[in-house]
Amino acid sequence: MPEKLLIPSVEMRLGSLLEFNRKRDMEASSPAGHKVRQTITISREFGCEAYPMAERLREIMEKKQGEPWVLLDKGLLDEVARDHNLSASVLNSLGEKSRFLDEILATFSSRWKSEKDHFRVLCRHVLSLAEQGNMIIVGRGSSIVTQPLKNCFHFRLFASPGFKVRSITRRMGVEAEEAEKIIAKQQKQRDNFIRDFLDRDAHDLGFYHLVFNNDKNNVETMARTIAEYLGAR
Repeated sequence: MPEKLLIPSVEMRLGSLLEFNRKRDMEASSPAGHKVRQTITISREFGCEAYPMAERLREIMEKKQGEPWVLLDKGLLDEVARDHNLSASVLNSLGEKSRFLDEILATFSSRWKSEKDHFRVLCRHVLSLAEQGNMIIVGRGSSIVTQPLKNCFHFRLFASPGFKVRSITRRMGVEAEEAEKIIAKQQKQRDNFIRDFLDRDAHDLGFYHLVFNNDKNNVETMARTIAEYLGAR
């Protein structure tokens, strides 16, 4: 529930994802439709301004490149993985083209302890979407799952406890004491997800191209820095 209060509803974003996939499927059939496009993954501590930053980054990338970008997050990815018909629509348009799919799932699947079918579908979507490019994927282990993909660039946000409490207090309209409880619970769930299903530690800085201290970098600064970094690659 807490994350649903911090980002727009899933329903508002599903249409844009399906439309993006439809256009990309049509483009892929043309001779010029095989351009290599970048994908951005964002990992963050709960309470950091990852979603507002990702939204601003999407705007900047679209303006710089003149092409649409799609922002994917936990809520949207989980909804697609959960809904069989919707999942089929997304995967069929992408063609499940990831060359690394079997290799990566074989690495992780033996360590999954529960709900493995759901998360196998989730990983398949993350990989297929990431390989297509022009994607900004927030959370859900995307920075770890997509490590073998050369078109993917990974970034992480962290912040002091005080910053995260102030951020959640402001964005969710709760008292500081309640914000502290929410942060502790949500961060534990995120850490457990990465450990239980991927057997990795999201705090390992070796996964990321750049790491940002949200205390010292606002949304605009982080978004523009990432865009400039990608432009230089």
